[in-house]
Amino acid sequence: MMMRDQITVVPLFRGLRPEQCQALADIAIGKTYAKGQNIFAEGAEAAGFYVLVSGRVKVYKLSPEGKEQILHVIEPHDAFGEAAVFAGHRFPAHADAMEASKTLFFPRHAFLALVERNPSLALNMLAELSRRLHRFANLIESLSLKEVPGRLAAHLLYLSDRQGDRDELLLDLSKVQLASLLGTIPETLSRVLAKMVREGLIEVQEGRHIRLLDRESLEELATGERRLGAGI
Repeated sequence: MMMRDQITVVPLFRGLRPEQCQALADIAIGKTYAKGQNIFAEGAEAAGFYVLVSGRVKVYKLSPEGKEQILHVIEPHDAFGEAAVFAGHRFPAHADAMEASKTLFFPRHAFLALVERNPSLALNMLAELSRRLHRFANLIESLSLKEVPGRLAAHLLYLSDRQGDRDELLLDLSKVQLASLLGTIPETLSRVLAKMVREGLIEVQEGRHIRLLDRESLEELATGERRLGAGI
């Protein structure tokens, strides 16, 4: 796929004219990363931002004790690191490749010069940046206000929506990674999953496949209208 074609499918650049996509392609630099390789570190100068072409990337924070909190899992066509570039700040978190990954890198100075010549570029990107802010606000709310069952229920419903509103889901993270994303530990996550199975909300199938059996109850868990029984 040509670089311009890769850019046209990126939500951050949705609605741009062909010549604008070509201008972005002209400044983009292809980069590849091995599984586990660091892409940028918290506190590093935000010299540009990235679009994931293939693979997966985790954006995360580390506590002083070294505990990892995953903030986002970046999927193909998603941009990451762009907020720091616009603000002229350093990266506020770490980013590592979760598997062999290819990215497009947009150098900050070249990108901002392009925006100055084409202000509509920035206007087109505002909607996607607003959606990112909304998702991040939901994450903060989930971690601070919801108990683990509510966080897990919300995540399962999010996966269902992302995978075509299906009831049969593929968990795309390991148990350790999912626990980190939900702000808990693997042992607690296992107990919550087992409790959801016993209460007939989900069915855990072979591998990382989960079937949603009671979507209404999961939605009530996610919104705090319902709680799982005792014993978690």
